[in-house]
Amino acid sequence: MQQKSGDLVISLDFELLWGVFDKVEFSQYENYFNNTRKVIPEILRYFERYGIHATWATVGMLFNKDWDEWNVSKPEIKPNYTNTLLSAYKYGDSIQNQNTGHLCFAPDLIGKIIETENQELATHTYSHYYCREEGQNLESFREDLKLSIEKANSFGANLRSLVFPRNQLNENYLKVCSDLGITSVRSNPNIWYWKDTEKDTLMQKIFRTGDAYIGKKDKPYHFSEIRKTHNLSVQPASRLLRPYSGKSILDKRRIKRIFSEITTAAKEGKIYHLWWHPHNFGADPEESLRELELILEHYKFCNERFGFQSYTMDEIHRKA
Repeated sequence: MQQKSGDLVISLDFELLWGVFDKVEFSQYENYFNNTRKVIPEILRYFERYGIHATWATVGMLFNKDWDEWNVSKPEIKPNYTNTLLSAYKYGDSIQNQNTGHLCFAPDLIGKIIETENQELATHTYSHYYCREEGQNLESFREDLKLSIEKANSFGANLRSLVFPRNQLNENYLKVCSDLGITSVRSNPNIWYWKDTEKDTLMQKIFRTGDAYIGKKDKPYHFSEIRKTHNLSVQPASRLLRPYSGKSILDKRRIKRIFSEITTAAKEGKIYHLWWHPHNFGADPEESLRELELILEHYKFCNERFGFQSYTMDEIHRKA
């Protein structure tokens, strides 16, 4: 049933190096990820200040305290990607003797998320698992997800929501998610340039970038558009919060677009699902936090004027 007040959903894909290891040279990104580690407690403080309920989809490898624990925390069946550069296990083997633990493990930060009121710890799979790449299969996915759940349980957390890495939602894997206790997953916006993200063509990238600044597609959606399958709620994302660019006109236009979409959701009783990676704040944390506070101030205005509410993915599932 549609909620007349409208709902804000925020989800964050918490990955550190595991989210981009196949795309960057880690030694050039050390400061970037150090900033990310510092900014996460700040994000949590902002969420507390503005009463934000948020879902933190966390890569399971981050639960390990060090490389010794990582080396013994591996599933019996691993994904056998045709493109071996996608394997977090092969990558970890290659960097673990190079003072890289702070880029790959974050049990302290996970603890802060769990301790912060109204935050949902969710999963981004154990190994940043790519569900639509050649070579992996249903059984290796099942083992990966089981290990992520076990790691979270050791922290006293019960995982209920999942975000597929690189937005590679695989319909054939949803029953496995449900069988293992997952009740919510995030899906992509229903528009062509967010489909088949494993292909990620140049044209898709151009249109996704442009959509942050201009466009007519209505990003908030009605509660009835949440799809139910295998006892799961498949919840569409609305908007990726792109990072601060330093280009004043474009940044103002990008934030103004988000303001407009939040207002529409609040007035029309729709859901607005905003997401990003904490490491998106790593390049310029001060300006990124300033922009986040502007967004949260606008949420607060809509909350007070229209009754707009903040929910986690799991809370939305329970309302559906």
